[in-house]
Amino acid sequence: MSEPTCATRLRAVIAASEPRLRAISADASSRRPAPGKWSPREIVGHLIDSASNNHQRFVRARWQDDLVFQGYAQDEWVALQRYQDTPWDELLDLWAAFNLHIARVMAVVPEDVRLRPRARHNLDEIAWQVVPRSAPATLDYFMADYVGHLEHHLRQVLGADLDRPGA
Repeated sequence: MSEPTCATRLRAVIAASEPRLRAISADASSRRPAPGKWSPREIVGHLIDSASNNHQRFVRARWQDDLVFQGYAQDEWVALQRYQDTPWDELLDLWAAFNLHIARVMAVVPEDVRLRPRARHNLDEIAWQVVPRSAPATLDYFMADYVGHLEHHLRQVLGADLDRPGA
């Protein structure tokens, strides 16, 4: 059994982006690009919150017949946890370790579970790239959507050349 594409892709994104994130100074990591926009620290904090929520979703989906999960108020979570005041290295350590764990979770979910169409879901509410409620969805899609969301936010911090190692 080969590893799912989403797990391989998640590991590659972490490997390519972690050194570049660590090269950002503590001062630069706390700068907001504009009023009302998140700083790199807050973006990474948001990605930790996303990891936390989606980890339990991926595990629960292993035994559920549907893909219906509770959402969360992302702006409030970022503010409450004060990521802006959290040391940059601590955020990066947690982000990288948590996502490597999620890649392991993705890799151990059986293929038939990942690819089984689920008629009942709320990916029209909680996915980054939504799936209409009237269309079936798969856990594999939801896992790949998680990685796409992570890449989207890393591009906000690292720029459009995220996919080029060492860029």
